[in-house]
Amino acid sequence: MFVATVEFEDGAERQAKALGADVASVLVSHPIQDRTDDEMRAIADKAAAPLVAALERA
Repeated sequence: MFVATVEFEDGAERQAKALGADVASVLVSHPIQDRTDDEMRAIADKAAAPLVAALERA
């Protein structure tokens, strides 16, 4: 399982393929670094259900 921002989707998928890893991923909005605490909580809240679903499928 990996979590990345949409900006890094291609790179993360290529890296997983290069390593022979078939892993689930959850993508969140970009950028992350300059987000306020409230914005980060909103991103985390939005990602929570897809994360749980991916973990349950694993």
